[in-house]
Amino acid sequence: MDAISKEMTIGEVVQTYPQTIEVFLKHGLMCFGCAIARFENVEQGAQAHGINVEALMTDLNAAALQPTN
Repeated sequence: MDAISKEMTIGEVVQTYPQTIEVFLKHGLMCFGCAIARFENVEQGAQAHGINVEALMTDLNAAALQPTN
């Protein structure tokens, strides 16, 4: 089972898994720091920015498994 779902808000993902910030940046989704990140889910954010949702989800879940320093 994946740790991160498309329905999670971007803010929730970053708060729970701070190591995912690099993944969001890599995919060109810079809005993790803006106010809308508290309300917009990962899928909505990716679609709004023309980002491949499935590729983003794969990378986010891979990062979530990595230990934080």
